[in-house]
Amino acid sequence: MHAADTDIEAARARVGGPYSWYVLGVLVLVYIFNFIDRQIMSILAEDIKADLGVGDAEIGFLYGTVFGVFYALFGIPLGRLADMWHRINLLSIGLALWSGMTALSGFAQNFAQLAAARIGVGVGEASASPVAFSVLSDYFPKEKRATALAIYSSGLYLGGGISLFTGGLIKDQWNAVFPGGGPLGLVGWQAAFLAVGIPGLLLALWVKTLREPIRGLSEGIVMPREPHPWPKFFTELSSVLPPLTLFHAARFGRRALVANLLGLAVVALLVVGLIALFGRAPQWIALGTGAYAVFSWSQSLKARDAPTHALIWGTPTFLMMVLGFGLISFKGYALGFWGAPYAIRSFGVDAASAGFFLGAGGALGGFLGVIFGGRMGDLFRKTNPSGRILVGFAALFLTAPLVWLQFSTASLSAFYVLAFLNSVTSSMWVGVAAATCQDLVLPRMRGAATATYFLGTTIIGLGLGPFTVGLLSELLGDLGTAAISIIAVLPLSALLLFLVYRQLPAAEASRLDRARAAGEML
Repeated sequence: MHAADTDIEAARARVGGPYSWYVLGVLVLVYIFNFIDRQIMSILAEDIKADLGVGDAEIGFLYGTVFGVFYALFGIPLGRLADMWHRINLLSIGLALWSGMTALSGFAQNFAQLAAARIGVGVGEASASPVAFSVLSDYFPKEKRATALAIYSSGLYLGGGISLFTGGLIKDQWNAVFPGGGPLGLVGWQAAFLAVGIPGLLLALWVKTLREPIRGLSEGIVMPREPHPWPKFFTELSSVLPPLTLFHAARFGRRALVANLLGLAVVALLVVGLIALFGRAPQWIALGTGAYAVFSWSQSLKARDAPTHALIWGTPTFLMMVLGFGLISFKGYALGFWGAPYAIRSFGVDAASAGFFLGAGGALGGFLGVIFGGRMGDLFRKTNPSGRILVGFAALFLTAPLVWLQFSTASLSAFYVLAFLNSVTSSMWVGVAAATCQDLVLPRMRGAATATYFLGTTIIGLGLGPFTVGLLSELLGDLGTAAISIIAVLPLSALLLFLVYRQLPAAEASRLDRARAAGEML
């Protein structure tokens, strides 16, 4: 037996074996740090507002939009790099970057500096899920994939919960010990950023020790290595990063450049109109930049990789899935961020107390919900090709009344209990969405598919959710009413998921034929 054959047999033995679960455990820890660094702004929001002199909408922008747009924008080229390069190395570098930028957030002295640090966090974190989704899909067979991805996704809720408790505790304790500012003049919210950012640098070294799986082995479709990943990565980057997008489009001829310029003009007009209606220019400029980048990338992908474009942008089922689950995440990100500030304002609790009860409840509830949802999704899929989508419907219909009750109750205890129940029901969809995303494409396309999927959860969910509630809070003068009002998006999400449910079996069954028709050599 040749050495290469021995390596393949050893790799095949790791698929679904003990080592695959070890890798899953490390990646869950990475995702926990991912969301600690992302979510900690929630419990620190009131102090940041006071120190930097900003309002609810600006805080929503800092937490959601500026982070989410760059997360989504760089997720595209980094997702493609995950399809071509050593995924473990990519994740280790990304983790070091976002952890370092989180630590640097602790030195921010004004709105612009904190926004710049949040951009860096978004760029670094953009590497995490494309790598993790791809690696776990190669370490676990299809029948266990939703469960594995659901367990990985539980890091979202564990990290979010830990961030609230840890951030509130560090902030309050630091301010108690150093009421006028501590070493280097740092106040509590700045110390909290440093405390959660620095350990991630050590975790990046651990991640570096993981084994890179053989791409596609879990499905028997071993994909060849890409011999020239970096030139293709920079090509991908130029397809989404303005103004390089114009030069990139020009490579495909005058017609492509004109189409790109027309797309830019349409986006620019929409941005100008939104600024005229609502003000808040940074919000709409950031979202417009993201929208134009997505358009440019889709245009470029069609010219450079027709099979991948066909299975993602050319598949209505995939796009409706992105939009449907993106609207669910709109609600989730908004309430996940504003829950702690609402408790502090409405019930007069301190940050440490709100962080403990909301953080513990959110971590436990989210973990239970995402694991239960993933397991039920795998169970339903055994007898129904669209069975996983049923979990998405459950998440929608169970969550809506809980949101209304949570943000209208006059009881702090009831608020905490409802927040816990809401975290259970609203997290059930995460694993099934991730698995459905992977099932609709070929193994070599998983990073790109994940990046596209996260366009919905970041630009729609993260980029709009927290900002919208913050803006409505300022307009209505009541944060609770603003939170309840976002239930209005759920019927549209239900309609989109219904269409996905009907079309999913045919879309999945035809992926090989449609890829071949677009030029894939299989």
